[in-house]
Amino acid sequence: MSQVLTKGNTSKKKFSKATYLKWYEMMLRIRRFEEATLKAYGQQKVRGFCHVYIGQEAIAAGMITAIKPEDAIATAYRQHGIALSRGLESKYCMAELFGKATGVVKGKGGSMHFFSKEKRFFGGNGIVGAQIPIGTGIAFAEKYKGTKNLCVTMFGDGAARQGALYESFNMAMHWKLPVLYICENNHYAMGTSVSRTSNIDDLYKIGHAFDMPSEPVDGMRPEEVHMALEKAAKHIRAGKGPYYLEIKTYRYKGHSVSDPAKYRTKEELKSYKDQDPVKMTEAKMLNEKIASEAEISKIKDKIKQEIAEAVAFAEQSPYPDGSGLFEHNYMQEDYPFITD
Repeated sequence: MSQVLTKGNTSKKKFSKATYLKWYEMMLRIRRFEEATLKAYGQQKVRGFCHVYIGQEAIAAGMITAIKPEDAIATAYRQHGIALSRGLESKYCMAELFGKATGVVKGKGGSMHFFSKEKRFFGGNGIVGAQIPIGTGIAFAEKYKGTKNLCVTMFGDGAARQGALYESFNMAMHWKLPVLYICENNHYAMGTSVSRTSNIDDLYKIGHAFDMPSEPVDGMRPEEVHMALEKAAKHIRAGKGPYYLEIKTYRYKGHSVSDPAKYRTKEELKSYKDQDPVKMTEAKMLNEKIASEAEISKIKDKIKQEIAEAVAFAEQSPYPDGSGLFEHNYMQEDYPFITD
């Protein structure tokens, strides 16, 4: 299953120093946040299911510089990093993991169900593939309202075999909906390789059955992610309908914290760690004199302090009161047309 995506950066487009610093800071924030999450889980401060984004940070970083704040995002449950890149604050995200009242959804969602109406971040969805029709529906709403916004709808390689994907793809193409589908292909879904569950290893080819523009992307480089999304977004905003990207990436940890990941070899894992997006971006900035050691150290210190403060905030925050169990839910008295 070993597949080294690239040897060094293949991007020909030049990006500014500010962009590289933004990418690096965001990827480092995600990496340190997830490392702190794993530590807290080991201390039983975080409970339940937990899926970290370590290794996939370049997708979250490259995506946010390529789309607009008004665009919506719907994704699956491995979503801490995407939420952070969208602008949800570390301390409120960490508090949510701890199940605290100060969390992004008041401690009711936990690791898999972050949400922010203000940031146009619509989950964090726990059911495999459930976000695909949700994101398609959000795109339908944008078209109905006549906006130029799109909905980035993200899912993993495991969800690519869900029937809801094929129904959504067909509907989106038929109605030319402004939706950007992204498969984050980390090759193993929960623990079974793509080659054992799919007739094709290149999952972007699924889109061809619907005449949907579809391409593979190197997900270990924020440059490649940015350019692919920028191209796709331009196509969608021009009213030409959906676009599908298979972003090939790799998770360095197991599917969840309880997964020992024995289905892959140490050699394969090392081949992908040699492409670590955080380390590769740092090396590029130094080697090409995009940024100095001092500037990078400043970012490292900033993130270290931010994550330490986030953990402290989560630890000190109160648990939600039981009286709030039925708050922020759909209630029949609010929707009298709903009958038993």
